Amino acid sequence: MPCASRIFTGFRALGFNSNHVPLAVRYHQKHNENYVVTCVGKAFHTYNCSRLGIISVSNSHPDAIGCLAVDAYLVFTASRNVVQAFARGKEVVHTYRGHDKDVHLLLPFGNHLISVDEDSQLKIWDIESEEVYLEMSFDNRTFQITVVMHPSTYLNKVLVASQQGTMQLWNVKTGKLLYTFPGWGSAITVVEQAPAVDVVAVGLANGEIVLHNLKYDETIMRFTQDWGPVTSISFRTDGHPVMTSGSTAGHIALWDLEEKRMLSQIREAHGSAVTGMTCLLREPLMVTSAADNALKVWIFDQPDGGGRLLRQRTGHSAPPTKVHFHGSDGQSILSAGQDSTVRSFSTVHDRLNKNLGRASFNKAETKKSGLKRDVHRMPPVTDFASETTRQSDWDNILACHRGLAEVTTWNYQRSTMGKHRLLHPRFDGDEQGAVAQCVTVSSCGNFGIIGYSSGHVDVYNLQSGIHRGSYGKPKAHSACVRGVAIDGLNQLTITAAADKNVKFWKFKDKDLLCTLQLMCQVANIVLHRDSSMLAVSLDNFTVSIVDIDTRRVVRHFAGHGNRITDMAFSPDARWLITASMDATVRTWDLPSGRLVDCFLVDAAVTSLSLSPTFDFLVTTHIDDLGIYLWSNMTLYTHVALRPLPSEYEPYLLDMPSTSRKTQDVAVEVEPEDADAMVVSEFKSPEQISDELVTLSLLPNSRWQNLLNLEVIKQRNKPKEPPKVPKSAPFFLPTVPGLEFKLNTAEEDIHRKSDTHVRKSTLQPVSEFGQLLEDSMTTGTASFGHLMAVLKATSPSGIDLHLRSLSPEVGGSADMMIQFMKFIQWVLETHKDFELAQAYLGLFLKLHGDVIASHCTLVEQARKLSEIQVSAWANLQDMFNQSLCLVNYLKSATL
Repeated sequence: MPCASRIFTGFRALGFNSNHVPLAVRYHQKHNENYVVTCVGKAFHTYNCSRLGIISVSNSHPDAIGCLAVDAYLVFTASRNVVQAFARGKEVVHTYRGHDKDVHLLLPFGNHLISVDEDSQLKIWDIESEEVYLEMSFDNRTFQITVVMHPSTYLNKVLVASQQGTMQLWNVKTGKLLYTFPGWGSAITVVEQAPAVDVVAVGLANGEIVLHNLKYDETIMRFTQDWGPVTSISFRTDGHPVMTSGSTAGHIALWDLEEKRMLSQIREAHGSAVTGMTCLLREPLMVTSAADNALKVWIFDQPDGGGRLLRQRTGHSAPPTKVHFHGSDGQSILSAGQDSTVRSFSTVHDRLNKNLGRASFNKAETKKSGLKRDVHRMPPVTDFASETTRQSDWDNILACHRGLAEVTTWNYQRSTMGKHRLLHPRFDGDEQGAVAQCVTVSSCGNFGIIGYSSGHVDVYNLQSGIHRGSYGKPKAHSACVRGVAIDGLNQLTITAAADKNVKFWKFKDKDLLCTLQLMCQVANIVLHRDSSMLAVSLDNFTVSIVDIDTRRVVRHFAGHGNRITDMAFSPDARWLITASMDATVRTWDLPSGRLVDCFLVDAAVTSLSLSPTFDFLVTTHIDDLGIYLWSNMTLYTHVALRPLPSEYEPYLLDMPSTSRKTQDVAVEVEPEDADAMVVSEFKSPEQISDELVTLSLLPNSRWQNLLNLEVIKQRNKPKEPPKVPKSAPFFLPTVPGLEFKLNTAEEDIHRKSDTHVRKSTLQPVSEFGQLLEDSMTTGTASFGHLMAVLKATSPSGIDLHLRSLSPEVGGSADMMIQFMKFIQWVLETHKDFELAQAYLGLFLKLHGDVIASHCTLVEQARKLSEIQVSAWANLQDMFNQSLCLVNYLKSATL
């Protein structure tokens, strides 16, 4: 199967914390830390309870996880009818297959694992051998299993509860039914072991909580909560006789077991049913999770015994509708969801995520009433625009809401909703049905432009929130405005509407400059300010590219089979990436006007944005809480982007998981594309052209200081010669006498004998001189090896080599002539130009007097001088030509 996408591959998913699957808590004795495990679709996360920092992310499952459980070493998950055991939070070590229906209950039981499927088939597995130890079947009509629980101190005993309200106690070793509890007239939803032996808490669907003694089959006490079925139960073990219970309404109740009354309650703890709840062992802490994508830690330190929120991890509780990269570093992603919240997600680390709050008509009243009963909640954000230029001075985010003409401002720096509500007085009168459709913010961060469904386009100052004018008299368009944009210099404003027109206005004077009529109604526009390219999506599922300088359509792309939801330019404006309701993402190459990449996704993309650094593509999808990052593979490997045929059928690309992909991506290509993908390793040639002057790749320190070596050595010379440390003999020599004195006479004798230096009277030919003598017979063929030897020599070594060419120290005039021929060869080949100049300068400095006293050396130096002058004249001509061309391009009007 060919690769689905040649450009993009899944990187990771952001914004997931928990779902409806109950959490599990495990205690690590060596780390002295509690770890909480939550499910996030096809994977599970492990967090530490001390900081709620993510520890590990599991490998992806083939299907969504239905339930999970933990023991001291492993994490067990059930995906459809397959049960898996994970070690170290990510690696699959055991797989258990045998169920015919989906597994919905798991219980680790010593060396065994109990699993129950939807047909109430109970299997007991040996964890290590993966074999079935015992299998029991129940009839759903008479006993549909809802809870499996092991009572503390009951050896080989398992308590099984049913939808019909009865409970049974089984011996799993012998497979016998020991006792049946008649129940309390309602379905059992949860069973939890109490700190007292023989006592369990039973949660019922009618809201009752029963503390029952299993040994004597007696009910100790009963509580009732008025918030619907009991979804979770836990007990404090830090010395306080308190039981906690969760409900489908998201409230948590705290019950005093000594006084048999409600102690306190935590209202609106979650936005949905509290499915997971655990009180940490011997700590005043409680961890809860729910389907609202929130994981919270509560601490019991209130005067009334209640709990307060200590720390939390939250994400969008409803699918996001719009995403956009904020800033030029590509590390922050702004997102707006159907839960009316605006959030910022970091591509670097989860601790940098932040919540900008939920949109409200009256923030003060919202704080008093609470988020769940908030009657001032605003509709979800449909479009927003941001700019970082003045974000530290005033509000820098502009957002329009579904069904409202009022536009809100947000402050990214303070992570809160802004102080301005932008609403023109005209909408208080006859045109109350107008809705703000699109917004944009100028590159300077001072102005915001709003387009309305009535055809009006208004300009506001973001600092003061004052209306600064409108485009058109009285309207900019006769139909709904679908897009607004401002160029990078605040000179031009572009508006597009459903009347098929794209209009160009003067930003300051509000005068109409030009009107461009298209073939169909406009759906959306996106402007790339640096290149002045405007992408316009139309209602006929096509995209037109408009050059705002010439105000003409320069490209037209067709291929989508449904409404185009969003578009994004690459930073260099070479690519345009479009997403459509046909669940495809297409990449168009603007210079060639061809489709270069296309892939399918599981759910249609609702919004997308490309990173300013070109490394990530971010997408949101229908009915999905996640924000998905896709890596741009062209930054890491060579990708042959051949145009795709018009009848190309895209392939499905797997969605990113919550863990980063570290494995290599295997790219499969079709046979006809194999030749295009095979690319040998590029090796730069030694010289591109013989007419060009080529420099060496040596650093400047290897040749630039050759003429100043003596100055450098003199400057670095130590003030005193290094002193040899005195070596004391095993027996110190002493002078005979009554007083203790050391005998230093022998040491002075050795010191005087060491001052005599033997000097050789013969000077052999150096290695470099030998190479020059060999080149006299071989000619210029060995000059290349000679240059390689000099390149590998240090500056001090080069100085020594050139000094050894003098007849006084073992050299000869023939060696000096041969060296000048070597420099002449380097200048004629136009290679290593700066090395030839440095070596020649040092040679003339050392041997100038010797050259002047020999006629043959003077004649050779004259020839070398002519070659040197010619080489510099050629280089100067090339410099002048390049400078003239650059000056012309800077001054000419093109």
